[in-house]
Amino acid sequence: MTRILVNPAHLNRDEFLTPFDKIFDQLMTKQFPNFQEEVGVSFNQGAYPKVNVYEYDDKIGIVAEIPGLDKKNVTVDVEDSVLTISGDKHGFDSDGGKCITRELKQSSFKRSFNLGEHLDGDNVGASFKDGMLSISIPKIEPEKPKKKFVKIA
Repeated sequence: MTRILVNPAHLNRDEFLTPFDKIFDQLMTKQFPNFQEEVGVSFNQGAYPKVNVYEYDDKIGIVAEIPGLDKKNVTVDVEDSVLTISGDKHGFDSDGGKCITRELKQSSFKRSFNLGEHLDGDNVGASFKDGMLSISIPKIEPEKPKKKFVKIA
């Protein structure tokens, strides 16, 4: 006979990991306090889906891990300088079995990113392959102050 031992700590993975995520986020904020101002992207730490944010010379890249979905279940939109990733993750087939441990997320999700003034929210690109969402946000060159010559009368 096979016995499956259930550890109550595994019943809610998010409850267990969230404090560690918060500690990591606090350390990163202390280490890189000007990240939001310099890069132009801010986001809620510890949210789902988990992301990596990359800065390039000409753009910001966001890569989100969203396993178990395909691109028809994921939406990326920009409104009022806020980029939002959303989707639905429902209906894992258990073949009639009773779930004794639930670690897989089965719900709608929504995560937003405030785009700074130096990012072009009108020309965002996205691709989705093998559960990985890649978003590219072009940078905008800040306008240089215009010099105007005044005719002296």
